[in-house]
Amino acid sequence: MLPQLGNFLLYLALFTSAYAVIAAILAAKTRRMGLILSTERAVLTGFVLCLSAMAILEVLFLTDRFDIYYIATHSSRDLPTGYKFTAVWSGMQGSLLLWALILSGFIFFAVIKTRAFRGPLASYATAIMSFTLTFFLALICIHENPFVTMPRALPDGTGMNPLLVHPVMAIHPPMLYHGYVGFTVPFAFAMAALLSRQIDEEWIRTTRRWTLLAWFFLGTGQLLGGKWAYVVLGWGGYWGWDPVENAALLPWLTGTAFLHSVMIQEKKGMLKIWNMVLIIATYTLCIYGTFLTRSGVVSSVHAFAQSPIGPWFGVLVVLIVIFSSLLLVSRLDLLKTKTQYESPISREGGFLLNNLLFLTATFAVFWGVMFPVISEAVTGDKITVGPPYFNTVMVPIGLLLLVLTGIGPLLAWRRTSGKSLRKHFTGSSIMGLICGIVAIALGVRDIYAIISFLFCGFVTGTIITEFHRGARARGSSSGESYLRALINLTRRNRRRYGGYIIHFGVVLLFIGFTGNAFNKDSQVELKYMESTDIGPYTLTYEGITESVNPLTADIVAQLGVYKHGQRLGTMWPHQKVYYKRQDQQTTTEVAIRSNLREDLYALYQGVDMRDNEEVALFHLYINPLVMWVWIGAWIITIGTIVVMWPDKREKQALQMREAMA
Repeated sequence: MLPQLGNFLLYLALFTSAYAVIAAILAAKTRRMGLILSTERAVLTGFVLCLSAMAILEVLFLTDRFDIYYIATHSSRDLPTGYKFTAVWSGMQGSLLLWALILSGFIFFAVIKTRAFRGPLASYATAIMSFTLTFFLALICIHENPFVTMPRALPDGTGMNPLLVHPVMAIHPPMLYHGYVGFTVPFAFAMAALLSRQIDEEWIRTTRRWTLLAWFFLGTGQLLGGKWAYVVLGWGGYWGWDPVENAALLPWLTGTAFLHSVMIQEKKGMLKIWNMVLIIATYTLCIYGTFLTRSGVVSSVHAFAQSPIGPWFGVLVVLIVIFSSLLLVSRLDLLKTKTQYESPISREGGFLLNNLLFLTATFAVFWGVMFPVISEAVTGDKITVGPPYFNTVMVPIGLLLLVLTGIGPLLAWRRTSGKSLRKHFTGSSIMGLICGIVAIALGVRDIYAIISFLFCGFVTGTIITEFHRGARARGSSSGESYLRALINLTRRNRRRYGGYIIHFGVVLLFIGFTGNAFNKDSQVELKYMESTDIGPYTLTYEGITESVNPLTADIVAQLGVYKHGQRLGTMWPHQKVYYKRQDQQTTTEVAIRSNLREDLYALYQGVDMRDNEEVALFHLYINPLVMWVWIGAWIITIGTIVVMWPDKREKQALQMREAMA
């Protein structure tokens, strides 16, 4: 009964969403309030239907309904309850349903938010968002229905992919999907602005928080994926320039460019065409990333198996490009601006260079992803483009973007004088030079690492200077204490100073990334109570213990950790054998000792025989500064919350605009 109900709800959601598309278009053209209200009710109904379908699928997973093909191939009786809940989105069908649910929720809340200024802009945006939802629901109903039943129930399921049985994977996919889906909202409002000929900054103000939220979710989702790769895959790193990793990076790069570029449009009324191009590119790359992940075009540990839905995503990408390009070209006259670009040494110039570098990075990553595909299609030979290419191209671009993070806030709008440059750059430049000199004194010789530390110091100096100048000025005018002035300064200028907090988080990310220049690793074979050295550490193999639980057989190695003759503790790297699976799949659980300076990372690779003696195989790593990557992610989260926190003045300004409308 429940599978049939879930199937019915999916089809009903599909028809409801299709109706919302038609009703919204008619509402935009006729401006009839009855059609507008009908569209809103259809959007609400679609959200409730998608939510109900997902709830039913969750219940079916939790109750071990192995008469349903999707559950039989992605769950098992021994899977812990928490992972049965997250197993819903561990495969193609459930992940598409999650995508549809998130999108229906975004549409619903976007419609609620725009009720105050109903009209063609909101109606066209609703039509575009609902069309996207209709597309996904059609794919689910026709090709990837999670409620398909089998003639008879299996006694047990094959189980969840063992690599996904990890807490991070409970939130990594939903975070990424929120990012991918979130960019639908600003794209829809941008196209609605063109369709309705309301070419002002209203669509930007309406979607500002939606854009930032999507950007945050997409970036955080990638960092969570990096954390999962670091602790589960056992290759010693957190970013390998995998095609699917790159597919998520592409819209994040253009989305970041867009977030910076729209500031010029809001402040100066410039770059209207350029911002349209950026949001079109960002949304297109979101769908392109979905195409890569679900088409089987690229091989990746992150990708789904080849599916018939892949070509449909390719068709959607083409349709988006054609539709948005033709619409943009037809409205070019409306997007022209009278404001002139005055000087490259200005904040506008800094933003333009920022955008140019982000697009250069986007093209470099896109080419690295697609070149093997194009090469195989043309020559029949599959060429691998790996980390050497990406690091060679992206490290210089990344460093230039980093230093621009510090330069941009110090530049004035329109034109920056030489006196202003000397006044504002001196302190930050000195701090950067000190950091570079300290790095050299500590033995750093890699040129990119030295430059990175220098730039990190410079940007940190800029951020400190901006907070200090603002707090001192506010304190002198209001009589507030320095700390109170600093707090109130941030509260009254959340976008600006929250942005600085995000920039500081980016600095910490770069400090962590720079640590890759000093990584060490060693593959060793150890007899019982034999020791090996790596860096300042001595590790002693102290034996193996084995245990069996309902899901896995665990083989745990024990390593004593010493530094300068003093025992620091014990590490327990181990392997898990999923003995109930036909393939007897084995996964690794690395052991990591972390501090602010470095990670000691141990991977147990099994046992072997050498000279009639059993030896344990280990791959050991020292990864400097990795913890700063995770700290940087938390700082970015705090900064994003500050930027997005509701501002009473913004709310009052919105109410005034609504009253005037």
